[in-house]
Amino acid sequence: MNESKTKKIPIVVLNGFLGSGKTTLFRNLLSQSRKKNISVCAIVNDMSELDVDGQLISNAEMIEEDKTKMKSIHSCILSSKEGLKKLDFAIDQLMMQQNPEFIIIETSGSCHPMPLVKYFRGHKSVKLTALFVLVDCLLMAHDFNYGESLIPLFQKNLKNNKRDTINLLVEQILFCSHLILTKSDRIQKDKLKLMASHIKDINPLVTSHPIVYGQLTIESLYELKDYNYFNVEQLIEELDPLPEKSDRPYKIRTIVIKDDRPFHPKRLWDVCHNYLDEKIYRSKGFFWLASRDEHVLLWSQSGGDIGLEILGTWRIAILEDENNRLIDEEISFLRKKLSKETSLFGDRHCKLTVIGDKGKVDIFAEKLRTCFLSEEEVKLWKNGFDFEDPWPQSFKKI
Repeated sequence: MNESKTKKIPIVVLNGFLGSGKTTLFRNLLSQSRKKNISVCAIVNDMSELDVDGQLISNAEMIEEDKTKMKSIHSCILSSKEGLKKLDFAIDQLMMQQNPEFIIIETSGSCHPMPLVKYFRGHKSVKLTALFVLVDCLLMAHDFNYGESLIPLFQKNLKNNKRDTINLLVEQILFCSHLILTKSDRIQKDKLKLMASHIKDINPLVTSHPIVYGQLTIESLYELKDYNYFNVEQLIEELDPLPEKSDRPYKIRTIVIKDDRPFHPKRLWDVCHNYLDEKIYRSKGFFWLASRDEHVLLWSQSGGDIGLEILGTWRIAILEDENNRLIDEEISFLRKKLSKETSLFGDRHCKLTVIGDKGKVDIFAEKLRTCFLSEEEVKLWKNGFDFEDPWPQSFKKI
């Protein structure tokens, strides 16, 4: 047997709360691996049926060139019994189809690290080298006074036998080997040091690394030592078994919104500014605006922070452009692709996942649904009506 096949493949897990920047970091690492010819395989977990993160990762050039390098696990949480079964199958498939130097796993934001640690401890083919936990600096600053209030709130929960997202945040930090502070450029430097010190009070053994826009060198993965299970043995004894066994733990609710119609840009702006509650932890997906109907847009909201990015151009918009400069074969190809679409507007559509507290998600999702164009507004759009658009004129293009 090939010696490389008998060695355990290193596993790097990207864990962290909803919207902490895991996908951005993952895409960056995959991009580097392709440029530097480093063999990396990817496993992506999304608790939503839409599998937004899986679609974003699959669009990376490395994955597009070889789809067998990525496995997607969605509609469940990786730390659940179902999730671990799917993870086991995904690793087996990757090991049969590839010979990677690393396997990088992106978990969903509500994934608890302990079941993953226990799973990898006894694995015969792979070894856990790093459990990165990404912590959103803005979330920590706004909701937990730069981390100072996180421990008291956690202790209060323990005293009251309560389990919520605060427990999840703290326990993700407790089990991590490396703490990645994301959006670190959005807070003052002196506050960043203060926040790092508060978080280190939770896990004094962890090293912290502030990053911006997922800028972490892939070479740093070679420097990783194996995960230290000894450091978490007592934690496993104290927290096992976890009281939460559901695929929707911590009172987190997920709602999927699907519609062919575009959003009215002004109504969407107003709803986001008036109804985006702090208990709406995350929303993400693909959409289009009536005022920018040529662009495939990515919606990415975390807390009060909303990012809109251009992913590309709708196929129907390319065909509608009289100056598209396409040859007949290209036009025929696009028309064939569009013939398989079920949308009322070619391939244009909106698909969003909203994740948050059960008591708040329904309200925000219902308000979002009111932002789609009415029948009369659709007629106006078809006639070239100029809709008011308060959103920034230039979106980031990825």
